[in-house]
Amino acid sequence: MIPSGKARLAGVLGWPVSHSRSPRLHGFWLDRLGIDGAYVPLAVAPHDLEQVVRALPRMGFRGANLTVPHKEAALALVDELEPLAARIGAVNTLVVRDDGSLFGRNTDGFGFLENLRRGAPGWIPAAGPAVVLGAGGAARAVVAALIDAGSPEIRVINRSAERARQLAAELGGPVRVVGWAERAAALAGARLLVNTTTLGMTGQSELDIDLADLPPGAVVNDIVYVPLETGLLARARARGNRTVDGLGMLLWQAVPGFEAWFGIRPDVSDGLRAFVLAG
Repeated sequence: MIPSGKARLAGVLGWPVSHSRSPRLHGFWLDRLGIDGAYVPLAVAPHDLEQVVRALPRMGFRGANLTVPHKEAALALVDELEPLAARIGAVNTLVVRDDGSLFGRNTDGFGFLENLRRGAPGWIPAAGPAVVLGAGGAARAVVAALIDAGSPEIRVINRSAERARQLAAELGGPVRVVGWAERAAALAGARLLVNTTTLGMTGQSELDIDLADLPPGAVVNDIVYVPLETGLLARARARGNRTVDGLGMLLWQAVPGFEAWFGIRPDVSDGLRAFVLAG
């Protein structure tokens, strides 16, 4: 559908932003649902972020997504911050309210849990310990989601132990920091393993972790989706573990924002997955 002069507008702010699949994702929904709207990529340098964010209401935008490197900087630019986003320390979704004020949200944890629940039916957070590799922004969203969902123990493992300790101190809950050298042993008794690092992503080094102590009933999730099946997922699947790729997290985290901007809650379908992957 070609947008009219009354089209609802949203977009994604990043630097760079050309790699983002969000325009393709939201464009699919807009087209299938016949909505008079547009979702555009906006390349915004860090020093221009405040000016651009402040201008969104005046330009008629209903909101926007934020990607690297803007998620943390946006915390100080909104009029109201969702408590979860404040805990995580990052904003990935901006909503322009009717009065022109800006509301900041973080939907990454929602996307993470919805992806797992659909990719591994029957998995529940309370089933046992979770192991989370990484301590960056994505890890913070994942750990916060697991805490709120009732995970009894979350073992956070990061190459920088100090960053992992900071995450544990700020998020609280049943979080235990484990040294990077002990990452293989930390898998014993786990019901979930999540990689939130860039290790295994196309162009990056492989994730080096021995899965021998990981129980066969554990679910393995890699939030990386390029490639769709990382080395970690391939090795886990080969030994019989259920695996969940990272694309679903990208798709599900987009649902709340789209609903807020365009007024309809979209579906995450196989057709959507195929369309986004083909881009």
